[in-house]
Amino acid sequence: MTVLATMTPIGRRAPATPFLRWGRWAVLVLAAVLHTWALGRNGYANDYYAAAIYSGTRSWKAFFYGALDAGSFITVDKPPFALWVMGLSARIFGFGTWSMLLPQAAAGVGSVALVGSAVRRSLRGLGERAAGVAALLAALVMTLTPITVAIDRDNNPDTILVLLLVAAGWFCLEATHTGRLRTLLTVAVLVGLAFNTKMLQAYLVLPAFALAYLYAAPGRLVRRIGRLLAAGAVLVVSSGWWMVLVDLTPASSRPYIGGSTDNSVWDLVIGYNGLGRVFGGAGNGGPARLPAAASGDLPEGLTRAFGGGPGGGPGGGFGGTAGAGRLFNDVMAGQISWLLPFAAVALVCGLLLAARHRYGPATRPVRAALLLWGGWLLVHYVVFSFSSGTFHPYYTTAMAPAIAALTGAGGVLMWRAARTSRAWRPVLAAAVAATGAWSFAVLRRTPEFVPWLAWTIAGVTAVAVLALVASAFVPVRPDADPAAGRGRRAATRVTAVARVTALASAAAVVSGLAGPAAYAVTPLGAAVNGTNPTAGPMTGSGGALFGGRGGLPGGLPGGLPGQGTPPGRPEDGTGGRLGGRLGGPGGMGGAVDAEMAAYLKRNKGGATWLVAVGSAQSASSLILSTGEPVIAMGGFTGSDPAMTVDLLKRYAADGSLRYVLLGEGRGPGGGADSSVTTWVKANATLVPASEYGGTGTSTLYRLS
Repeated sequence: MTVLATMTPIGRRAPATPFLRWGRWAVLVLAAVLHTWALGRNGYANDYYAAAIYSGTRSWKAFFYGALDAGSFITVDKPPFALWVMGLSARIFGFGTWSMLLPQAAAGVGSVALVGSAVRRSLRGLGERAAGVAALLAALVMTLTPITVAIDRDNNPDTILVLLLVAAGWFCLEATHTGRLRTLLTVAVLVGLAFNTKMLQAYLVLPAFALAYLYAAPGRLVRRIGRLLAAGAVLVVSSGWWMVLVDLTPASSRPYIGGSTDNSVWDLVIGYNGLGRVFGGAGNGGPARLPAAASGDLPEGLTRAFGGGPGGGPGGGFGGTAGAGRLFNDVMAGQISWLLPFAAVALVCGLLLAARHRYGPATRPVRAALLLWGGWLLVHYVVFSFSSGTFHPYYTTAMAPAIAALTGAGGVLMWRAARTSRAWRPVLAAAVAATGAWSFAVLRRTPEFVPWLAWTIAGVTAVAVLALVASAFVPVRPDADPAAGRGRRAATRVTAVARVTALASAAAVVSGLAGPAAYAVTPLGAAVNGTNPTAGPMTGSGGALFGGRGGLPGGLPGGLPGQGTPPGRPEDGTGGRLGGRLGGPGGMGGAVDAEMAAYLKRNKGGATWLVAVGSAQSASSLILSTGEPVIAMGGFTGSDPAMTVDLLKRYAADGSLRYVLLGEGRGPGGGADSSVTTWVKANATLVPASEYGGTGTSTLYRLS
């Protein structure tokens, strides 16, 4: 009467059926298609990271530090590991769309494969067929997660982050099975690399990893704790080596650390990219909220993280208001929430089912997997839901592996229980009903988007639920003896119920995945918004308006993959770099039109940098359009104190910089009274627009 009653020894592996074997490959092919189809239309994706990748192909110094420009004036506001992956590809194959984005697509496919493998290996004790079905379902859910498809076609670092964390989760589960120390230390190395991809977000998985290892790893508790401490030491080294090297390098010999207030990576970790993301503050949106326990003098970076210092940003507005319902709002629901209710139910039910055989050695990997993926999901849900700082929808791609694994593993556990126990069929039916109802609600928020789909899902869900509920009223005796007449009738009922349950489960899979699948294919029909990629139609008032799609792709244009347009050459059509104004709005440091860009190239001479502008938004576009280094004086937000009057004087004296662009009176600090702006206006020569034939409102100055 229990789902785990037929557990097989963990070491025995029956051959997988052809359907499961080929099904795994089919899902990987599907993932590859979703991640690469018409990928060339995305151009440079996020110009900010594309400019840094291009600069890394021009200078190994810029490559190591993750500098925005080849002259290494300032870094991007993230550590460089993801840039290294794409940058190496660009160095080998030449910089372009495909050489930059294909590693991202490959990383996305790799994550799908690892999630499926982790689930299959954890559930082998249920039998190869059940484990294979769970793995196939998990991989399919991962593949069809809309926000994951969108971000895997972009050059943001989250794709590499997810791959490293999923690989770490795979090795953590292996460590709980084998007890090998080197396997656990590999987990620490991978999380350290993830830290050097997106800093503290990488550590959100650590509570789940520690819990799973402490609970399920072999050996005495003291031994397990000691090994975790050893892994912690390796984690510190693998996380901090780049930060230590950079911070120990004299500031005059390296670029300014973008996003920091004191030109240190440590400040970036605890400030703008750390606690600032959780509590809000300068550059992270939302009101500054200093915890009550934090009083007295704080480091400058920490003060800025909670609101000290200039600036401010859109903050959580990209993903909606912070709160328990954030991931279900109009902006976020279609990106990640489709299977969140089912994953939660699957986690609870899976733990209950596994707990009934808590002393069986073959159930230990199942429980370890549920604890790891459940803890992963819970921590991410809490942090993402309640963070007051900047929150983009694509951050939630880090939740996709946990949702996929819980849906696959927990769903199979519930299905096996429903086959042999009438009590579990209504539970499975309720989970299916909740999933279908939520899919219906999400799709009806945009009724013009595939209008027939919501009602189709409602009908398929109703069939699945009714079948499961009806089967609950059929009495079964799994131990009936077919040799007797009554036993044969009971055995027939068992077979019929099993078939009905299987068909109902298949219908449930279709109804649960149809909605996310419809959203997942939309990035194939149009270029994603590089800065804030999302999938599906436009919804809500947040970031989806910048990256949403209007409907299913029509025609799904193909064409041979191209390498994009090399920097320094204008692009065609709507993606043209030199066809109009370059860079961000004037208030962010000035806009550059084609005439000004051409003038700057003609008059660059022997200078290191083409021009200095206020922010990275302006600089990155200009770097990609001209192929020349450009200084972003204020970094990504325009508020970094990277440029000083003394530094500007030095650049002017040695000829490293000849031109400075000011936009509508605003300097790198975002204020008209900044010392740099004042010095430029007082000591540099204004270049009249007639000299280069431009029509922009920004003001160009020539340094003596």
